[in-house]
This record gives sequence, C-alpha cells and structure tokens, in this order.
Amino acid sequence: MKIYDISLPLDSGTLIYPGNPEMSIEAYRSVPEYPTNLSKITFGSHTGTHVDASRHVDNDAPGVDKINLEACIGPCRVLDMTAAAEKITVADLEKENIRQGERILVKTQNSLRGFSEFREDSICLDGDAAEYLAERGIILFGIDWLSVKKRGGEDVRPHTSLLSGNIVIFEGLDLSGVEQGEYQFIGLPLKLTDLDGAPARAVLYK
Repeated sequence: MKIYDISLPLDSGTLIYPGNPEMSIEAYRSVPEYPTNLSKITFGSHTGTHVDASRHVDNDAPGVDKINLEACIGPCRVLDMTAAAEKITVADLEKENIRQGERILVKTQNSLRGFSEFREDSICLDGDAAEYLAERGIILFGIDWLSVKKRGGEDVRPHTSLLSGNIVIFEGLDLSGVEQGEYQFIGLPLKLTDLDGAPARAVLYK
C-alpha cells in the first residue's frame, strides 16, 4: 500500500491566509527542568490543511465536530485541473463525469507553485462550478489552496453552495506529488466543539 500525505506541515513557516491568526509554537515545559517536554501551540481554526464547517458561513449551522465522518473516509478522485488559468469552471468539471456521492479533489497550479508565499492569483472555484458540484450531489470537495473562494471576491457561493448542500470542504491540500486518478481518502478534522473549522490530517492511499 502506498500512502500519500497531502497535508501541509504545521510550524512557524506555515503559510497563513491574510488576516488569519499567525501560528506560534513555543516550549511550555522542557527537559531536564521538567520530566517531559510540553509545547504551547496557538493557531487559527483554518490553519494549514483544514476543514470548513457550515458554521464558517452561518452562525446557526453545525460546527466542525458535527461533520459527517463517513464523508471523510472512502474512495475519491483526484482531478488534474492544472490547465485552469484562473478559476475552475463548470466547463472544466463537465468533462469529468462527476457522479452523486463522489469525493472530488482538484489539483491545480497552486500545488505546482508551492505553498511558500501567498498568491493573489491562486486558482479558486467559480461560484457556478460550486453550484454544479452541489447539484451533482458530491459529498466532499477538496482544493489545493487555503480557500475555495477568491480572496476579496464578492461571490461567496464557493463556500455557501457546497456547505448548504452538506458537502465537506477540505482546503490547503498539497497535491503536488499526486497524479490524477482514483484513491482512497482519509481526512479527519480535530474535534473542536461548535467551531467554524479545524485543522486536519489528510492522506490518500492505493
């Protein structure tokens, strides 16, 4: 069995979405002064590879601890969208014969350019495309950037159309070492009660 770790590393150099809390890690207790090492970690709920909960866009919606974990484990398809120049569109998705109940991850130029700096021209999901995915009835969508939505864009459907359809959103996936194809997916967010999102460890395997 080959395992692909598609999670971003969490450390002082982790790329942070502008306006989100910075990540810090510091020693809280250290050997030999104490019998064990213990660290203090501060980070935002949408740091690194993470899951968006419906609470992210709706104060009255369930938090990340209520996400359907069955959607987070199972077969998935990685779609090569590296030809997309700005947004993933309906036309891009219509070529892929997306079916009800699928888990879909999209690999774009974001993965190929890396995660060392924030790019305003990152590839995102078009609002119409988000509605298309919701209509197709997928159960999970993942993208290789820190948000499915373009920063500063007025169209919020990349979040709302997916989340209102109970589609789990994974953001911050590193798909640079993964080719298009079928895989098994496991991605589990931290069980943070009633929160809008949570970091997760995500892997693919065959």
